[in-house]
Amino acid sequence: MLPLIEIDKLRSATDRIILIDARAGADAYQRYLAGHLEGAQFADLDRDLAVKPANPAYGGRHPLPPIEDFAKLLGKWGITPESHVLVYDDKAAAFGGARLWWMLKAIGHQKVQVLNGGLQAAINAGIPLSTKPYTAEPLRPYPAPAAYNGTVDIEQTGDAARDDNKMVIDVRESPRYLGQTEPIDLIAGHIPGAVNLPYTLNLDPTGKYLSPEELKNNYEKFIGGIQPDDVIVHCGSGVTACHTLLGMDYAGIKGPKLYVGSWSEWSRRDLPIATEK
Repeated sequence: MLPLIEIDKLRSATDRIILIDARAGADAYQRYLAGHLEGAQFADLDRDLAVKPANPAYGGRHPLPPIEDFAKLLGKWGITPESHVLVYDDKAAAFGGARLWWMLKAIGHQKVQVLNGGLQAAINAGIPLSTKPYTAEPLRPYPAPAAYNGTVDIEQTGDAARDDNKMVIDVRESPRYLGQTEPIDLIAGHIPGAVNLPYTLNLDPTGKYLSPEELKNNYEKFIGGIQPDDVIVHCGSGVTACHTLLGMDYAGIKGPKLYVGSWSEWSRRDLPIATEK
């Protein structure tokens, strides 16, 4: 199953799909109430797809929730291992959309897709939106494994950034990577040795992902001879990095890892910081 689904395929789907609206921001629920795909349940990035850290220096700003809590949440949403789950957000999957896709894949769920172009693609296609919240019939917790797969920690990331046979990709906007500005975290800059490939380069001007062929060509030029299993992707707090991990999967590149703590953790640990102002 491809990780992305087009709006026309969604409209013609015959199997039962569980829709999740995964927006981010303090007003995310209000935006959901203002208009969402009919039958979509609301997922809050900060409450459902992350936990509030006691100290972002250990885990970053959006650490993953305990896997048992995520399993209970999936059960609450009516999701079983056989469910076909469709996720979207209103930011071209850059926030909750790709993050939830990655989390489901990281526990072994197979049938999960992200709506290419997000909510805007549905609006452009003339699909009427609902303002009525939807709640599924809850089930028992999802039978999740003991841990999320495909993650690396701060030590592994630092080691990889110093290894010529591995690659650490920072998907933040170039001014943040270069240390010219930092609107969110305490210190500007990047992990020494990390390379910059902004996640926005995954998208075409309409807000949809580039074709798998274009993405594959772009990623392979960038990665060169590095094996996918030796690639680590990060961002500010482990959210938009998932946008690039989704793009890589769509391009047929399997194996890159997520550094969840990302810059929000690294920059708070008194570790070396690089800038190119």
